[in-house]
Amino acid sequence: FKGQEDTLRYALCATSPESKDSDFTWKDFQSRNNNELVAIFGNFINRVLVLTNKYWEGIIPEIGELEDYDKKVLDALKNFPDTIGESIEKYRFREALMELMNLARLGNKYLADTEPWKLKKTDEKRTETIMNIALQIAASLSILSEPFLPFTSKKLKSMLNLPYLNWKDSINHNLKSGDKINNPTLLFSKIEDKTIDFQIEKLKKN
Repeated sequence: FKGQEDTLRYALCATSPESKDSDFTWKDFQSRNNNELVAIFGNFINRVLVLTNKYWEGIIPEIGELEDYDKKVLDALKNFPDTIGESIEKYRFREALMELMNLARLGNKYLADTEPWKLKKTDEKRTETIMNIALQIAASLSILSEPFLPFTSKKLKSMLNLPYLNWKDSINHNLKSGDKINNPTLLFSKIEDKTIDFQIEKLKKN
């Protein structure tokens, strides 16, 4: 699995024994990759970057007047660095990864609820605010994912054109309106059944 070191690291940490025993399996590796990294984390990042490039040629839009839902999302965003950091300090890596994925879920839900791809036709300013906030969530993910997904974190920061940022920066608005992001590439690729079946057969022969 060359090039998927982050996926393997993620799966191992996600199955690390904390409150109960848990063993790594190739099927779990596939499930973690396809159902979490691809479907949740990667899907959110891809949608945000693709829409920003499609609507504004990669230029980060301005954030306007905030609605109550925006404020709720931004307030929730501020809690993740401490929550994830405390779990890491207590060696509760599975718990930390669950919270990291919850941040990506927050981003996905925010986009699904606000539907900027529909709103763009009728309310440009509101769409700009939504996408600016979504981009800030993406920037925070690029920072908070680094302990577990270092290669992914570096790749995402490059796509967002972010400088070096420390852990606490993840509560800030790190992307400034008017700055330009790069074209997105997929952070994770789906792992097919035949690939996993091959690995399982190899184990049986050993």
